[in-house]
Amino acid sequence: MKILILIVMMSGIFTVGAAQGLGAAQELNVLPKPCSVRITDTDGRFQIHRGAGVYAENADAMLAAEYLQNYCSEYLGLPLRIVKSKGEAAIHILTDDFGGKARDGQYSLAVTSDGVTITGAKRSPEACFLGVTTLVQMLPTRAGDIPQLPLVEISDYPRFGYRGMHLDVARHFFPVSFVKKYIDWIALHKLNIFHWHLTDDQGWRIELKSHPELTEKGSYRAGEIKGLFPGEYGERPYQAYYTQDEVKEVVDYAAKRFVTVVPEIDIPGHCMAVLAAYPEFSTTPREGKRTALTWGIYNRQNNVLAPTPEVFSFLDDVFNEVCALFPSKYIHAGGDECAPKWWNESAVAQEFMKKHNLPDAHALQTHFMHHVQRIINAHGKTMLGWSGGAEGMNPEGSVLHNWHSWDKMPKSRIDSTHQWINSGSTGLYFTSSEDSTQSEINPGRWPRSVKKVYDFELVPDSASVQAAQNLMGVEGCCWTEYCPTTWKVELQVFPRMAALAEKAWTGKNDDWEGFTRRLTHQLDLYDLWGIRYNDVVERTLIAPRQR
Repeated sequence: MKILILIVMMSGIFTVGAAQGLGAAQELNVLPKPCSVRITDTDGRFQIHRGAGVYAENADAMLAAEYLQNYCSEYLGLPLRIVKSKGEAAIHILTDDFGGKARDGQYSLAVTSDGVTITGAKRSPEACFLGVTTLVQMLPTRAGDIPQLPLVEISDYPRFGYRGMHLDVARHFFPVSFVKKYIDWIALHKLNIFHWHLTDDQGWRIELKSHPELTEKGSYRAGEIKGLFPGEYGERPYQAYYTQDEVKEVVDYAAKRFVTVVPEIDIPGHCMAVLAAYPEFSTTPREGKRTALTWGIYNRQNNVLAPTPEVFSFLDDVFNEVCALFPSKYIHAGGDECAPKWWNESAVAQEFMKKHNLPDAHALQTHFMHHVQRIINAHGKTMLGWSGGAEGMNPEGSVLHNWHSWDKMPKSRIDSTHQWINSGSTGLYFTSSEDSTQSEINPGRWPRSVKKVYDFELVPDSASVQAAQNLMGVEGCCWTEYCPTTWKVELQVFPRMAALAEKAWTGKNDDWEGFTRRLTHQLDLYDLWGIRYNDVVERTLIAPRQR
């Protein structure tokens, strides 16, 4: 009977299937897939008992140890102790330089009959934490089950240093409690960037002491549409934003999980919320302004900033304050979807362009981005900007954030010296349903399955060697026009985040069958974590779930 119980408890950790370095045709269910896995004893197990000790070698290891302790308590009801000596510990979290050849994020994890040892690269603060997230994947998926770990050696490191997930809180706001959960889920998928889209036409969501009008007026809208554009408008007074204390709380929470919070302040377009607070910043200042009540751009609304001294002074204030508030190396300035017609029809804009020898509206858009980049770079930070508007950034001190399909990308930039991040909308925008039957997410348009996310090519074979070398990372995007609730965010993001994580960690998309086997176990973890994921994906799974 005891043997039967052990087999049942271990069944979620292994699946049958060919896997490099594994004995007995077994594959370890860890997602994203590690670089190297070796089962050292197919019959042996190590059991983590209640009250087991965890030893941490240094401060970074201690953050990882505390996270493991909290995780086991919260999700498994398994108390662990942080201990001060190695002899008291069943789990050791250490560091090493790996012979001077350590990669960023590199770690090893060894389970023997005597205990667990996680070793992170000394020069890489997040490495120990990444090892802990792998251990978490090997733990039970039900509270109360005693962890029975296989005897295994894992060596692992990420393909990309930038592994991001985005959340739009401008279209719809989500409280700090949910943002923290979102960050936890990001960390548990070995992603390390939380891209916080804080401003857009439909709302300004961050308190700035220098300009309180932004939240007094710009965080409010009178209503919104239901359904795809043009939809039906309905009155629904809406107002919310994050205080600076809340921002600091989120940043600190993320830092303890080795997740960097990258804020986005979207300029010089997508600025209806700014203009609701400061109509004088518009190219049509005498016309009434309010935050947008509908989604999309389509040249319907004049949402661009005018090139005036007052506007550039405003941008100085905003980005100086944002740079001081966020310790992130990266600050996102948006930069795309500025309809030329509003500047072309503005005498003020035309005079400015003539004075500064700017041949067209696109050059004016670039001028705005250069201005903001100088501010961000002066703080020792790097500016991110969307493709379709930020191509004119100075490659030194900026990163191009692509959202276009490969055929529409600014290849001349990435083929030279410009580093870039890929969020190609055809695969990495988590804005639509799994299939066309799910109108509750995004009414039946552009279904995007988990397999489509997994199959998405980060760098096609036709790309230049330089473009491939300049790719510094990948990011999934959750735009929330059609996500007014946390449930819809979760339904939209999961389990697509799992495919994103595997892509960001391995850089590959050539093992769909193996991925679906690992995903089966991941869905069990989602159940444990309380994630309300999209279960349509279960129709595609090769290994049936036993829940």
